[in-house]
Amino acid sequence: MDSRFILKVLWLDQNVAIAVDQIVGKGTSPLTAYFFWPRNDAWQQLKEQLESKHWISEDDRIDVLNQATDVINYWQDLRNQGRTVPMLEAAGKFPAVVFSGSN
Repeated sequence: MDSRFILKVLWLDQNVAIAVDQIVGKGTSPLTAYFFWPRNDAWQQLKEQLESKHWISEDDRIDVLNQATDVINYWQDLRNQGRTVPMLEAAGKFPAVVFSGSN
């Protein structure tokens, strides 16, 4: 089953931001604002936003949050190693996620 939601990531050197769009027809519609990590607890903010939308199934919510966890952990692990990874490399690791950014 294809997901009805897309995780969007803003890949920056000092932060990573996550948001969710809903797939509507052949396009997408923003479902949440961007939440920035580590400036804020982006994962928790995203979780609360998704839980407030009662029409989103638990399976869809878990899927999106798992993707967000993987992306945040990957970004954090790289930062802990003192590395900056180009956005295209990160996008290759997470093909189901839509990336944009400045590097």
